[in-house]
Amino acid sequence: MSALAAGAGPAVSPAKASISAQQRSGWVQSYEIPSGPMAPALNTFAYLNGLHLAYEARVTERLRTRGLAGAFSTTDALDRLLEGTGLGYRFSDNGRSVSIVLAQNDVVRNDAGGAEALPPIDVGAESRGVPGGASGAAQQKAYRLPNASSATKTDTPIMETPASVHVVPQAVLQDQQVTRIEKALQNVSGVIQMPYNQGGTDSFLIRGFANSTIYRDGFLMPDAIGGGTSKRDTANLERVEVLKGPGSILYGRSEPGGIVNLITKQPLDERRYAIQQQIGSFGLYRTTLDATGPIDSEKSVLYRINVAYENAGSFRDFMHNDRILVAPVVRWNIDSHTQATVEFEYEHFNDPVDPGIPPLGSRPAPIPRNRYVSEPKLSNSTGDRYLFGFNWSRDLDKNWTLRHRFVGELWRFGAGGSLFFGSANADGSLDRFENISYAGNRSDRYFTNVNLVGKVETFGIKHNLLFGYDYFHIDDSVRFNCCAAAPAFNIFAPAYLSFATPRDHALDGRVSYTQSWSGYYFQDQIELPYDIFLLAGLRYDDASGQDNVAKLVTTKDNRVSPRAGALWRPVPWLSVYGSYTENFGVSNSIYRSMTSNMAPAQTARQWEGGVKTEFFDGKLSATASFFDLTKNNIGVPDPVNPMFTRTIGQAGSRGVEFDLSGEVLPGLRIIAAYTHIGYAKTIRDVGWDGGLGYTGKRLFLVPRNSGSLWSTYEFDNGGLSGLKVGAGVVASDDRYGDAGNTFVLPSYAVFNLMASYNFTFQGKKLTAQINVDNLFDRTYWIGTNSATFITPGAPRTVLGSLKVEF
Repeated sequence: MSALAAGAGPAVSPAKASISAQQRSGWVQSYEIPSGPMAPALNTFAYLNGLHLAYEARVTERLRTRGLAGAFSTTDALDRLLEGTGLGYRFSDNGRSVSIVLAQNDVVRNDAGGAEALPPIDVGAESRGVPGGASGAAQQKAYRLPNASSATKTDTPIMETPASVHVVPQAVLQDQQVTRIEKALQNVSGVIQMPYNQGGTDSFLIRGFANSTIYRDGFLMPDAIGGGTSKRDTANLERVEVLKGPGSILYGRSEPGGIVNLITKQPLDERRYAIQQQIGSFGLYRTTLDATGPIDSEKSVLYRINVAYENAGSFRDFMHNDRILVAPVVRWNIDSHTQATVEFEYEHFNDPVDPGIPPLGSRPAPIPRNRYVSEPKLSNSTGDRYLFGFNWSRDLDKNWTLRHRFVGELWRFGAGGSLFFGSANADGSLDRFENISYAGNRSDRYFTNVNLVGKVETFGIKHNLLFGYDYFHIDDSVRFNCCAAAPAFNIFAPAYLSFATPRDHALDGRVSYTQSWSGYYFQDQIELPYDIFLLAGLRYDDASGQDNVAKLVTTKDNRVSPRAGALWRPVPWLSVYGSYTENFGVSNSIYRSMTSNMAPAQTARQWEGGVKTEFFDGKLSATASFFDLTKNNIGVPDPVNPMFTRTIGQAGSRGVEFDLSGEVLPGLRIIAAYTHIGYAKTIRDVGWDGGLGYTGKRLFLVPRNSGSLWSTYEFDNGGLSGLKVGAGVVASDDRYGDAGNTFVLPSYAVFNLMASYNFTFQGKKLTAQINVDNLFDRTYWIGTNSATFITPGAPRTVLGSLKVEF
């Protein structure tokens, strides 16, 4: 018999289509391998995973396996196949080529196998579609993940996707101690924080355009009309994916700048527990728990639960928040081809709202960054969020998979209030107006979608097909009191109310609005000879809205949106791509003016081209892209009444982005982003007086140059083993603070540091970590709401933590 035996099947098997890739530390594959000799079992395993597997024939000659039935990650499957044999393995962290080591334990075996201990044998395996390469511990450390699902709704290598898509993985979230999404997105080019809804809502500018809509595992999560929302906690997030440019073909009515998709943690079939305690500046206390594992002995029913409690003050006067998150998930692997998952999230929040400070002249008002210009007795936001979901998937055969998902999200708000204002007067006086929300406001959202994914081959050309349907329904009901004049206030000599002011019920109002839209979409990913990849898709949307108070249909839109792209990968380390995409966007607001009409829906189109590269055997990747994006019907606050919205006729942005992530040297990891947007302006506008309005003005909050750099080094051996150190910087050019370009936010550069040390104590892994943000205590301004609310950045902030894993 030959010294080496090779796994049967081609390097990339057609059976790979049956893989059900779940976003978790391991990637799930369905197996049905009978008990018997080891060699045939390993060959079947290699074929199902699209791997070329080699091993010493004499090592497995007399060995048998108990077999494998069910859905497991690659590493979990190998663990079970090799259980009791004394054999081991090792994966590299290269997504395209996976190096496996089969070796016996250090002791001599005396079982029926009869083999003596052997030195490790390095053998090769290659797969173009193994997401993330090494799973488990190696993937937890990775700054670069080779696959993402947000761009195509299929598990596709980023190097073969003709779009700009970027991932902020779990390792970066941990190293930077990310607790809010905006900090994670500092690592992605073209994304700028936008403090919307007085800091109470996750909101960003992507490629120059505002976006207050995010997605959770592909589920749309817009902010609630009139009732506000709360920033999402990151305790149950595995990673954050960002698809640049229009994504409405897959996700329905969305903002054209890009899609922010939060990928949540999923159950594992091995028991893992982690408890982390964080203590930081300004009285921050935060405790998180992450537990996962099997419920039954067969490991067919798995669970995961994440819990977070946070109690924190702020560098801003009168600001304090409390929040609780509980997020359980249960997955049932019914058989090797079918799974069902149920999930739930409960979040309670109590967050005072903060409009920031006003401009004075052409700059932010020269007052201390801690100064509060709202009223502590009038400004607050409390409520509860409930999310429940169910999804299932079924492998119809080795090439076709059917997936269905339903999610409901319910917001229940307590009584709240906020103040709004314009620019400060020269003497520091500030005209403020009060808006009160009554208890009982709510927002209900329901989402369902069905996807059929399959792989076919016609005339030697491979197709990865996606057929889909989705439906989204949202019901908002808000009672408010607006807009009474608030008491006189001077930003240089603040005096606050000791009690809440009486309400004038003549100013009471009510909004009740229903929106629903459905979409049908088709996508074909085509693999041609000579490593050419094509992407084509089409979507039809039908959307409507109704004002339930006025009993009027306020909008009814439908549209067909196309998408096309091409990518050429002439060598494994280089891809060149181009794409064209159109977008059907959300409506800007309930109101266009006092007439209670819906502002027209947004539309957009984008051209994009770029280059993607891989270095150091795929451990380091980079993307450089050029985009030209044009958007119609952009909403900005009405300068006469900022509670209402006016629309700009057309605006555009054009620029270059660069992203880099991965491992440069063993232990040295980096994630970097740079954006240059030379062109970002209002192309066409009509003012209220019939003039040019904002035509020719630069888009607000869009710097010409911005970027970030973060790097860590981990010592793996010697006396410093277990120590990790890191540093980074986030920087931006000057930006205009409003659509009229009347004031400027100065440029800034903020430096951050971290250090951690992990060690083992009584069989448990402990990690002590400290992060220092804004090391040099720089005064800077995060952004505005596009009008007059300027949000200051935090001063020097220290966050320490102790994490126990077992």
